[in-house]
Amino acid sequence: MRIAIVQSFPIHADTNTNCHAILNRIQSTNADMIIFPELATSGYFFTDKDLLAIHALKWKEAEFLQQVQDLASEKDTIIILGFPEQDGEAFYNSAGIFMPNANDSQVYRKTHLFYKEHTVFTEGDTGFFCVHDAKNDCTIGIMICYDWRFPEAARTLALQGADIIVCPSNLVTTLSGKVFPARAIENKVYVAVANRVGEEILGDETLLFRGESAIYDYTGERLAQASFGNEEIIYAEIDPIATRNKAFNSVNDIFNDRRPDMYG
Repeated sequence: MRIAIVQSFPIHADTNTNCHAILNRIQSTNADMIIFPELATSGYFFTDKDLLAIHALKWKEAEFLQQVQDLASEKDTIIILGFPEQDGEAFYNSAGIFMPNANDSQVYRKTHLFYKEHTVFTEGDTGFFCVHDAKNDCTIGIMICYDWRFPEAARTLALQGADIIVCPSNLVTTLSGKVFPARAIENKVYVAVANRVGEEILGDETLLFRGESAIYDYTGERLAQASFGNEEIIYAEIDPIATRNKAFNSVNDIFNDRRPDMYG
């Protein structure tokens, strides 16, 4: 199964330009799964709900999201894409999982909000879940950026059968690069981290998004890594079936050896 990560530089509060670039990238990228960063349609640093509302999209209603779904169906590929979602009066930091069959597509709403996201977004209510790609026999778990800080997030997805955990991100820290390999090892899953690049300035604050998107195998080894600060696309081949035997010797199995009764 061929995975592609699009490391992009979304322009803050310029949804039209960003969406046009996303559609072009999808059309020119050949992979079984194409992953974009968190809030790829809008840019990241919002603290004003009225401004965010202009750029928020409604799941199953927004024209752009329908165009992405159409491309997923036409290309027979999975597309995972971060965007600000509006549902009634609430705004969510969301990721669409667009499957070739539109009936299988779902939206994930970020569970753990980071820093000033609390000023505009509502905490996600979807919970963690997986989707299954029948063509490649691959089960895909989804989380967003700051969710990586919580081992429970990746473990929940792995226990649901994830072969790969996909994490659209807007990372500003170097610490995550130390943790993602651990998430892969402790759950024996692939991990794909799609980060953005560029800077955003709000008042006297500047956020620098590092890039360095990466795809890790289930032993924590990097299969591919993007550069610091540049827009680019990286690719890796994965074997979903290889993640499913959780034993690492003749006695020990990382899931069967769990003691949930002792974790209270």
